[in-house]
Amino acid sequence: MSGNSGLVSGLGDLAHLSGAVTRSISAENPTGEKGRGGAATEGTGARAARDLGLGWKVSPSIRIGAGETASLAEIDGPGAIQHIWLTTHVSNWRRLLLRFYWDDDTRPAVEVPVGDFFGQGWGKFAQLSSMPVAVNPNGGFNSYWTMPFLNNARVTLENLADEDVIVYYQVDYTLTELGAQGDQVAYFHSQWRRSNPLPSKDVHTILDGVTGAGHYVGTYLAWGVNSVGWWGEGELKFFLDGDEEFPTICGTGTEDYFGGAWNFDVPGQGYTAFSTPFLGLHQIIAPDGLYQSQQRFGMYRWHVLDPIRFASDLKVTVQALGWRSGGRYLPLQDDIASTAFWYSGETSHSGPATPDLDTLEIC
Repeated sequence: MSGNSGLVSGLGDLAHLSGAVTRSISAENPTGEKGRGGAATEGTGARAARDLGLGWKVSPSIRIGAGETASLAEIDGPGAIQHIWLTTHVSNWRRLLLRFYWDDDTRPAVEVPVGDFFGQGWGKFAQLSSMPVAVNPNGGFNSYWTMPFLNNARVTLENLADEDVIVYYQVDYTLTELGAQGDQVAYFHSQWRRSNPLPSKDVHTILDGVTGAGHYVGTYLAWGVNSVGWWGEGELKFFLDGDEEFPTICGTGTEDYFGGAWNFDVPGQGYTAFSTPFLGLHQIIAPDGLYQSQQRFGMYRWHVLDPIRFASDLKVTVQALGWRSGGRYLPLQDDIASTAFWYSGETSHSGPATPDLDTLEIC
């Protein structure tokens, strides 16, 4: 059993025993300690449980004060986070910043608004049914990205709002030796960027500043259209290992990259949502004739079976193109927020400035 880490990559792995240990952290067991789940004497459910006492949902959630940062999990390794479930009121999805830190690094490997991390950048629920991320009614956020660490892991949530928020969460992890001798641990990373609006004839940068070896595993875009007509003619480009003027990987259109075709337009039906294990257009927000005046879309692509590997550096961009008269492309000035996901041998990378509430605001 000692030779099996217990990390599951497919159903076949479940047929093998291992020496891995399963633990879980939540408001009901904030340290993940064995035999201490549900033992809290104080918490957000204490009043509701006053007639029942200890063990009866005394601490199902946490309260994060205005401007405060809560520590959701602090774990000593080696091991790996294997599942995260989280929920909070929809008004908090763009005003809570989720961060992950690996192996004593003081710079986060993940710094993303909690809604965008789970493909919900527009502050409205959209069912997302994929392999690494699932979002279910009504705002049940689930992540199955494997997140290994050698020494320790820390997960925090910062409340940028001017009022307290309530958050329910559970972090499920395993404590185990990682890999065979000589294997290098790949750390999980995620980065958020926004162009609002995108400058004319510019491209939106999804990821930049990544050096060293790794593999890119996913893109989520929250795309707000600021013009009439089709908006997704632009190409996604991956600049690998010293590429400068031209990339090594260049797609043929935005809807093509996300696994659709022909404008996501089913004749007689219009834009058509879909959510599959690895890609989807899971959110379509149409104008309501009153305050909601623009088309907005949410789409994801997970490179789980087709990771984009790089040896020294990586940059990812997307164009925003529509059509104008004469069959010519029209550079667009849309509102594009992106979340990139990748693995790297480094515990952190440089990134854009931490966004404030005005930068995050849905408008």
